[in-house]
Amino acid sequence: MIPRTLFSPEHEGFRDTLRKFLEKESVPHHAQWEEDGQVSRELWLKAGENGFLCPTLPEAYGGPAADYLYSIIVMEEIARMGQSGIGWGLHTDIVAPYIEHYGNEEMKLRLLPKMVSGDLIGAIAMTEPGGGSDLQAVKTTAIDQGDHYLLNGSKTFITNGQMADIVIVVAKTDPSQGAKGISLFVVERGMPGFERGRNLHKVGMKAQDTSELFFNDVKVPKANLIGAEGMGFVYLMQELPQERLGIAVNAVAQMEGALQLTLDYVRERKAFGKRVGDFQNTQYKLAEIHTKIEVARTYVDRCIELHMQKKLDIQSAAAAKYWVTDLQFEVADECVQLFGGYGYMWEYPIARMWADCRVQRIYGGTNEIMKGIIARTLI
Repeated sequence: MIPRTLFSPEHEGFRDTLRKFLEKESVPHHAQWEEDGQVSRELWLKAGENGFLCPTLPEAYGGPAADYLYSIIVMEEIARMGQSGIGWGLHTDIVAPYIEHYGNEEMKLRLLPKMVSGDLIGAIAMTEPGGGSDLQAVKTTAIDQGDHYLLNGSKTFITNGQMADIVIVVAKTDPSQGAKGISLFVVERGMPGFERGRNLHKVGMKAQDTSELFFNDVKVPKANLIGAEGMGFVYLMQELPQERLGIAVNAVAQMEGALQLTLDYVRERKAFGKRVGDFQNTQYKLAEIHTKIEVARTYVDRCIELHMQKKLDIQSAAAAKYWVTDLQFEVADECVQLFGGYGYMWEYPIARMWADCRVQRIYGGTNEIMKGIIARTLI
């Protein structure tokens, strides 16, 4: 295997601590959380106590001011261990950065320390029932009423939607301006008119709460506007490369986890008087999977390096997101095949990984949209 050079001994110590935490606090409960449709709030609070939430936030906002590699480690270990119900990545690496980078000081001081501790759980509401990946087609409106905005609309497929205490909502403050009329708002639990719909029943990621959200004449204080009015689309475009990189990071780590599960299985499982791993076809498939994961890992690690240098461009992040998630599903499917009938049984982690990874090609912008982004830089 090609050695990874990104991580210091301190990073690896953090990884080991996190892995032990997940083995104790998540793995034994994840099957029940799949039945419940969400993880426990206690897990979030314990994560906060142990420094697993928002590790890059500055000390002024309650964070440890660690580098982005600590976030990468959290994403990798959750994915590698198949703990797909845990929505820390969205909370830490998508919601918190919008507030940190564009929010006013009062908002940052009020919300970010509680996001670090796990007392506040974050979500972001972009997708609408009729909109999908087309952010410019947002129908939700936030109309200026002088001392507040009046928010109306609905969102769907919102990760952490049932548990979220704060939701960043993408809305049109000027519907006539298209992308230039989009703004971002923080909607908080308990605001009159903010309602949650059903917890959606998905093909995979069953322990992660994913919801419909409804906004009916919600009075959003002016102080809850993130950044400047009409700049929401610009902010989204600036932050989406990190989101897409995170999806690729998850994809590689889950592939590594799936390969390890498969290796363990074929070393023990017998067929026709010998181990499944002794068949040449099995060995060739495993060699192919291993090599493809190594190639993906090398590219994604380079993207991580560029991102930490603030040099990761939109098209490279899009390439990582589309190519690696396509590969992720291919690898998961090959691993299920090597498990045979047991690979299709829900109690086997490989079946869960296979179901969980399908959505990776959809959220964060579909892979078809990623190809369009790349193509625009070529033609």
